Parts: sequence; structure tokens; C-alpha cells
Amino acid sequence: MSKWLSALLATLLFTGLASAQGIQQTKGNFQDKFRQLEEVLPTPNVYRNASGAPGYAYWQQEADYVIDVELDETARRLSATETITYKNNSPDSLRFLWMQLDQNIFRKDSMKEMATDFGGIGRRGPSTSAPGSGEPARLSLGELRRQQSMDDNAYGYDIQAVTDASGNPLPYTIVGTMMRIDLPRALKPDTSLKFTVDYAYNIVEEDAVSARSGYEHFPDDEREGGNDIFLLAQWFPRMVVYSDYEGWHNKEFLGRGEFTLEFGDYDVSITVPNDHIVAATGTLSNAGQVLTATQRQRLADARDAETPLYVVTPEEALAAESGDPSGMKTWRFKAENVRDFAWASSRKFMWDAQGHHQPGAENETVMAMSFWPKEGGELWEKYSTASVVHTMKVYSRFSFDYPYPTAQSVNGPVGGMEYPMITFNGPRTDLQDDGTRTYTFSEKEFLIGVVIHEIGHIYFPMTVNSDERQWTWMDEGLNSFLDSVAGYEWDPDIHWNRSLPRDLISYMTSSNQVPIMTQSDSVLNLGPNAYGKPSAALHLLRDTILGRELFDFAFKEYAQRWKFKRPTPADFFRTMEEASGVDLDWFWRGWFYTTDHVDISLDRVYKLRLDTEDPDIDFERRRQEDADKPQKIGVMLNEQQGIEPWVDRFPEITDFYDENDIYTVTNKERNKFKSFLDDLEDWERTAFERAVEEDKNYYVLEFSNIGGLVMPIILGLEFTDGSTERVYIPAEIWRRNAHNVRKLLVYDKEKELKQVVVDPNWETGDADIDNNAFPRQFIASRVEAYKSNPSFSFKRRDIMQDIKTELDTDEEEETAEGDAEAGDDIPETAAEAEIPAVEPSASE
Repeated sequence: MSKWLSALLATLLFTGLASAQGIQQTKGNFQDKFRQLEEVLPTPNVYRNASGAPGYAYWQQEADYVIDVELDETARRLSATETITYKNNSPDSLRFLWMQLDQNIFRKDSMKEMATDFGGIGRRGPSTSAPGSGEPARLSLGELRRQQSMDDNAYGYDIQAVTDASGNPLPYTIVGTMMRIDLPRALKPDTSLKFTVDYAYNIVEEDAVSARSGYEHFPDDEREGGNDIFLLAQWFPRMVVYSDYEGWHNKEFLGRGEFTLEFGDYDVSITVPNDHIVAATGTLSNAGQVLTATQRQRLADARDAETPLYVVTPEEALAAESGDPSGMKTWRFKAENVRDFAWASSRKFMWDAQGHHQPGAENETVMAMSFWPKEGGELWEKYSTASVVHTMKVYSRFSFDYPYPTAQSVNGPVGGMEYPMITFNGPRTDLQDDGTRTYTFSEKEFLIGVVIHEIGHIYFPMTVNSDERQWTWMDEGLNSFLDSVAGYEWDPDIHWNRSLPRDLISYMTSSNQVPIMTQSDSVLNLGPNAYGKPSAALHLLRDTILGRELFDFAFKEYAQRWKFKRPTPADFFRTMEEASGVDLDWFWRGWFYTTDHVDISLDRVYKLRLDTEDPDIDFERRRQEDADKPQKIGVMLNEQQGIEPWVDRFPEITDFYDENDIYTVTNKERNKFKSFLDDLEDWERTAFERAVEEDKNYYVLEFSNIGGLVMPIILGLEFTDGSTERVYIPAEIWRRNAHNVRKLLVYDKEKELKQVVVDPNWETGDADIDNNAFPRQFIASRVEAYKSNPSFSFKRRDIMQDIKTELDTDEEEETAEGDAEAGDDIPETAAEAEIPAVEPSASE
């Protein structure tokens, strides 16, 4: 290879590395926190332009489904046939198609199952101490139950046939939770393919295996054998996304990274026992065949009701609970332009509804509806449908009119999970000995919060169709931000948590965190990372950095640009900057690409006064400043001992310098001052003399950035006259020095600072408020007296006494594990326990 070619390749390699990594600082400690993100973000193109909007050649695929499914309640098994019409809108020819087989995650040999660490993420706490730690290893009863359920049942899809429109078999290969279908001829651009999949699978018991769907059994119902609630999601093979930025999105489903799907139209026929009530994505198209005339009239009346009306009453639901079906019934639902389909079925459901009106929208009346068993009680009657309506009112202000004809909340075993037009939510009441049902404040908070959160997901990502498998924060973080806005608008006195910057301090200062931009399945603590920290960032951006007017305009622009489309993080970042007119690269870089935290210390404050340069004024002031200094300790002790200074004992030794000190003014200094004034330009002399006359207070404040995350510096100032002031210093003050900065504040001489506090309203999430005040403040706390209580020890057991204890033979019902993971927001590890009830579940 010639030297010039070697040099050229070396240059190209260096350029590529520089482009990928950004320019690296190797000398000194300079850090460019304001380096532009264009070095990191994908290059704009005809599909996604530099403003963050879809490009003129933007495309996405379409998948339409016609499905016939039957529920075998006794066997707890689904059997179905689906016909898919797949339209290739891409510029590429496709030689094969990929489908998602999410139920395969429950196979004992699945990648998720085999790759789960003992005691690690994705379990009900199988170990609290691992072997070899000096304590016995532990397996929770919930984990044992899970293992037994998987031993006793064959979970995962039973794919029975894949055929083309003519009934000819199509070859397919199953790869974990994916299935590749090989085509006899490549599917060319702007052409469609119709094919059919016949399949079945055994429905998982959600309480046993922790899922986003499944059945829940109620053995104590009056009906022989009890009753079930079925929540069905990820229940049919679905098309994998093919996109402009990744091609086929065929990453294995590991449980945490959720889904990204194609939009399409659905026609679904659901056959269930004829005493079941079914809730589903879409609108019911055969109400005359499945509802009574009375129920149909109630549903019609609910469209204009001021409060929710029952469609299926509690009395009707209780009667169905104790009966038996006399056959099967088919419910047919149709949905247009949705990216998924879910449904629920049970004879236990009561059903209420209320119309939500949005004049001028495509769907001017949205039916807000809730389905719940008697176990939901008054809690669901009061708050579920009301929360659905409230959510749509708030979210539509920030995005667009609710885009679908129905919005539903269904109670079941899943703590919280969302799908187009339907959500699964878990909180319930407790049955008391006297037959009444009560609920705690936390259950009330949980229900309102989970309904807001999950209905909010119908906006993000069910309509603004972000890639949850890759970037969880794009749906969970944006939605957590909006659900907290809606929560505070519902009741500001409820402690909605994990959404504001002040709520995330413990996480952002911890050592077990990763950047927000980490792929979903690799995130250590999903709750604070994907929900809380992005939400806190957006609150900070809205209320502190941009202000509500700029933020709300930009956020709504993003939502409307990407409605029914598939945005990436770059599209969000670019849109927010382009629509607000503010360079926010420093903000995205710090909050989303690093694990820095906010800790700005106010180290010292200098109070300065301007010298007049007139020696007759300045020298006297300096003499007084010298006199005001604390007396030298030795001189003070001499006076206390009565030691008389030598010059006082012998006054004859005094001379000229005892009458004239170093501050005595001479004509030399006066002439120098005159000369200084004469040498000034007219404008300089005018400015100087005005400053001398005004004699203002000049305060220099020194700050250090301890946490590493550059932020605006917000000051609360208190003056000696009792007045206060808020000063906002933009984050750009850190542009040339990310470690230490100084700021000059100037006030009239009558305005003297008494106290300076950084972030006085705790709005930036500053991790250490003890270094925020100057002068420093006392740190208030409490101390508690306690009596030592020794922990359990084999050596301390009083066996002689304990052996006399009688065996308690009363049977006690074992309670279920309290840390169920079902849903999309519950913590999966102890480190995630700061996630509050308002953010319901985190599923596997």
C-alpha cells in the first residue's frame, strides 16, 4: 500500500472517530458542556429533517388484521385465526417478513428466562441474599409459585399454520420471540401481501408468572369452581416494525423493553361464554347481538351524561357471577388506525360510561368507560371513569384532541398497562368482616394515578408511536411528566411523587444509574431512569428554563408533527429547539447522555464599594476599615494585664509619624488624583463621576459546579430592608468554565444584601442544599433516643422455654406477594422502591 493511500485511510479513520466521539479535550480540565449534539444525533435526511419534523419522503408500513378468536374458559386457552394484509410503503423490496411472538417469553427455554440473573432484575425478589454472602440464600414463595406454574403448563405460541392468500404454506422460522416468514417472491415497494396465521396458546396466570396480561382466578365466588378475569394483550402474532432508521426491529423481547408496532385497521371477532362482558380496543359493531335493549339504551344515554351511568349494573354483574353460561357469544370490534389491540372478558364485570365532548374533533364524543368486578367497589365507581375524562381534558391541551372513539379502564390482575383505547389497572378495595368494602388513601391515590398514567399512554406512545423497545423514556418519561401535570391539576394536595426534580435527587446522586439514553433492557433502575428522571427534566425545562409559553408551544408542535408517526429522540430534541427558538443541546447532553447531577455551591460573596480615587475620601475610609479590624490578640491581652506601651510611658520619643499615619493625605496624592481626572475622556469622566456619586453596592458571588450538571443559577435574595428578589442566571454562564464562575450583582447603596440562597424553591433538584446559602445556615434535624434491640441469633434462642410452646393449628390463608410486577410501572428491584403508587406497575 502506498504511503499516500495509507495517509488517506488514516485521515478518514481519524475523521470518523472524531465525528463519532466528538473532539476530546486532553489538556487542562476544560469541559465543553455546550458542545452541539449534531455530532451525536443521526444525520438529517429526506425521511427526518433537521428541524425535527418528518421529511418530505417520510414513510411507514401498514398492517391490517382480521382476527377470529375463541376463549376456552375451562382450559384457559385461546385459539385464533388471523389474516394480515401487509402493505410495503418503504422504498425497499422485502424478501422476508418478521412477526412478534411475545407469548414465547414464557417458555422455559426463552432468552429472557435463561438470561435472568439469580436475585436480579425481572423477578418477585427470588433472593435477598445470594449464596456465599454469609447468610442463607432466599427464594420468595412468589418465585417458587412462578417456577411451578411454568413446570405445570406449556406456555408460548402453538403456531399451527402460516399460509398465503391461496392457502399455500409459507415457510417460517421461529427465533425466540420472533418468527421470520420467507416469501416466494420479494414484496416490492407500494405492494401488499395477504397471509393467514392459525395459532393457539395457553393463557398464563398473571399472579403466578408476572405478565402484562393473563387470567386471575377468584375461587371464592359463589359459582362452582369460581370465576376468572381475562386480560388479553400480546395475544396475537404481530408484525415487527420495518423503519427508515433501523430496518426490521427484530430485537428479542426480554420483558422490559416493550413494543413498537405498525398502524393498521382491525376487525376482531371474540367468542366467549355468553354471560361474559367484553371490553376491547375499538367500537362494538354488533351491540344488538351481545347487549340487551336496556343496556343499549343505557349506553346511548351515557353519551350526554354529566356523570358516569351504568351500562351493566352491580346487580347484573353479581347475578352473572353465580350463574353458568348456556353457550357462547361473539363480540365484534372494529378499530381504525391503531397500532395494537387488547381485550378483557369476564362475567364479573360491571360497566359504566360517560361521554367526553371535544367539539370540532374527528371524534366529537369519546365514550369514557370502566369495567370492574365487585372487588373494585366504591373506589372504582367514584374515580375510574372520572379519571379517564380528566386525563383527556389535560393531555389534549398539550398535544391534540383524543384521537379515538373510546377510552377504557379495566380492573384486573395487571397493575397498570396500556393499549389503544383500553388500559388495565389494578387497585381494589378490601373486604371487611362486616361485608363492607373500604380502601386506603394510597389505593385511592394509586387508582387515580394509574388511570391517568395509562390513559395518557394512549397519546404517548399509542398515537405518537415511539420505539419503547429502544427508548423507554420516550413514552414513559414524557407520559410521567404529563401524568404529574394532570395529577396536580386533579388535587395538588396529593403527594404525586417521582416526577419533579426534587424527587430524583437520591437517584441522580447514586452509583447505580445509567444515562437515560440507555437501551431499555440494559437500564438498572427502570422507574427512576425511564419515568422519573425524564419527567423531572421536562418539568425543569417547562417551569424554569423555557417558561410555560415556549415549552407548551414546542411540546404541542412535537406531538402534532408525530401524531400517528414514529419519532426518535433526535426528532424530539430538534423539534423542541426549533419550535422554542432556544439552543438546548447542553440540556439534552447533560440530562439524557450523562449521569451528572445538580449541585451548585455558593462558595463566597464579596461586597465591594467603588473607590473614588480622591485621597481625601478614600484614605480616611481605609483608616476606618483598619480601625474596625479585630484587635490583635496579644495587644488585647497586654491591655488586660495592664502593660503600658513604651510610647505612652515616654512621650518624648514621639515624632512626626506619631501625628501623621500612613493614611495622611499629601498634595502628591491630590495632584495624582487631578491628573487621573484630566486624562479621562469626557464619556469616561462622566461615567466615573456618576458611579462615585451613586456609590452602589457591588456583590461578587462565586459558584462552583460540584455535581457536574450545568444548570441555570436561580437566586433568592433577601435584603436588610426586608425586601426580596429572584434572580435568574442562564446556564450559559458555565459555557467557558463548567467548574467555577463568578457573577456581579449591583444594587443601590441603601440596598444591602442580608442572605443569598441558590435554588430557593427547590426547582432544579440541587442535591446538597446545605451549600446553597450564604451566609451558611444551621442544618435543622432531629435526634431520636432508642433502646437497643438485638437481632435474631441462634445462640440467643431460649430453647428450654420455646420448646414448651404449643403448635398453633389454626389455618391461615397465605397472603400474596406484595411486590407483584404485573403492569408497566412497578419496581423490579429493591433499588426501584422509590417509585410511588401513582405510577403503577413495571412489568416483565
